[in-house]
Amino acid sequence: MTTTSEHATPTAAAASNLTDTDTQSSHTEHSVSVSVSTPKSYADYYNNFGMNTLLEEIFGAHPDDRLNAYMACCGRHVRDGRADNTALVHEDTAGKMTRMTFGELDNASAQVANLLQSYGVQAGDRVATMLPRTPELLVVVLATWRLGAIYQPLFTAFGYDSIKYRMDKAETKVVFTNNDNRDKFKDLAQQTKMVMVGSQSDSQTLGDDNYFIKLAEIRAKQPKMTEPIILDTDAPFLQMFTSGTVGKSKGVNVPLAALPAFYLYMRYAIDLRQSDNYWNMADPGWAYGLYYAITGPLLLGVTTYFNEAGFDAANTRDFMVRHKITNLASSPTAFRMMKSSGVFEAFSTDAANNDSNKLSLRCANSAGETLNTEVVGWVESHLGCKVCDQYGQTETGMTCCEHHALEHKKPVGSMGMALPGHTLVILDDDMQVLPDGEQGQLAVVVSQSPAFYFRGYSWNEKQAFADDYYLTGDIVERHHDGSYWFSGRDDDIIMTAGYRVGPTDVENTVLEHEAVAESAAVGIPDEVRGCMIKSYVVLKDGIEGSDEIAQQIKNLVRERLSAHAYPREVEFIKELPKTPSGKIQRFLLRSLSA
Repeated sequence: MTTTSEHATPTAAAASNLTDTDTQSSHTEHSVSVSVSTPKSYADYYNNFGMNTLLEEIFGAHPDDRLNAYMACCGRHVRDGRADNTALVHEDTAGKMTRMTFGELDNASAQVANLLQSYGVQAGDRVATMLPRTPELLVVVLATWRLGAIYQPLFTAFGYDSIKYRMDKAETKVVFTNNDNRDKFKDLAQQTKMVMVGSQSDSQTLGDDNYFIKLAEIRAKQPKMTEPIILDTDAPFLQMFTSGTVGKSKGVNVPLAALPAFYLYMRYAIDLRQSDNYWNMADPGWAYGLYYAITGPLLLGVTTYFNEAGFDAANTRDFMVRHKITNLASSPTAFRMMKSSGVFEAFSTDAANNDSNKLSLRCANSAGETLNTEVVGWVESHLGCKVCDQYGQTETGMTCCEHHALEHKKPVGSMGMALPGHTLVILDDDMQVLPDGEQGQLAVVVSQSPAFYFRGYSWNEKQAFADDYYLTGDIVERHHDGSYWFSGRDDDIIMTAGYRVGPTDVENTVLEHEAVAESAAVGIPDEVRGCMIKSYVVLKDGIEGSDEIAQQIKNLVRERLSAHAYPREVEFIKELPKTPSGKIQRFLLRSLSA
């Protein structure tokens, strides 16, 4: 692992301190052994798709590499002579840069795997991190996979209730966190092993093991290299949770069978190439970041970039310039925030703008919500590349995409075409297939989708299938050209800044306030976030609504649930609209704010 601190502050001018070799090291290193030409026709590739051909394309003469996620994403690259290829480029909040090769990740993950074994971790156990985008996070992920254990992300904005629920359900065995997040675990340390990625004094104060000290002890013992545990394709390697409108978040086991589907998205929708400097801006505490900022690029043997700093338009542009990012994955919210900042326009109109401040983007990708025409046009004019809209879910990964690497029509506003290996249909309320031009629920035809891997929720919280169909819960229309167009959810899920938030989670947390009798949460339009959360609150008899109580409610949800899921607007009303059976009619509340 190499570290540099050539730029104490992250500015575009600092890019001049880096040579082309520094910023584009992946361009001159060994390519992965599998090299294929890009199919020019979407129709040809889709219609002639075969899983055996795909598996050979990915794993060549070693198909069993898919039976352990560490082998698929790291071990095979080292075995096949690519140990010196850069796997990770990380930049911390002070601008210090760290590079790790596949070989260094291999060694580091072996040490952490030995640490996990000393804690009794075995295949099938859950290991979690609550860490920012750091090299340590990536090492723990690979170490967990090496043992055949299941990695569980904990988003750094989660509050105590969200953490406790997920750890209780998953019976999480070990958690790695840092000092910034350790207080959120409170009494949870009594039920799981806590490892502090931080100073020795912080660890001693809290009674946690110290990550760096424990690894030094393991290195001193020079233990044998931990051999990867071979599993079957149904074995899970990720433990996710996804929001719902009724009850708590649902568990999603992601099996090793997902790896070919991840490859399809990275290779043909993202169009990830060996020559790319690839940056997925999504947080790995969520599906899109974990699937496609970590698993996907490492599966293809391509360098992934981590920017530990929180979103800031100026820093975002500087990072893209400094590292000569060629392939970007982000969300409509981030693109809107870039647009509204004025930072990119300033460079576009600056007569003194020179090559050292220019972007190098070849293509951009967007997921989480629908892109509108204005944002698409802005990306093309100010980022200098085409942006493709792509659709997926935590349960399924990406299933409908505008594919950069395959030729098909890409009308603005469309979700794109079915990802190869997936058959999609539109269903009416009676589970009958609808013709083109009619809106209905998007579904995956399981028996006709060899790359589809989801088989149900972890603890059977909900029935997701009807006969041969996986039901997405999204209302979509298919056009005659095969493109799909998103209309909305058929439930009350709130999509805010690309995050899925279940209203029940918000409502239950609001009810913890001593003044609240009833609560309902809905999403209302917001120019930057797409949707923001609004809480309608009925107070207990004798209590009058006030700005103070509204702020207390916001703070409560932010602390107990999550910083991304609190209501940015609170309105006090006398009663909630309900059906005769007592169910809240959230659609009526949404209409009040329309």
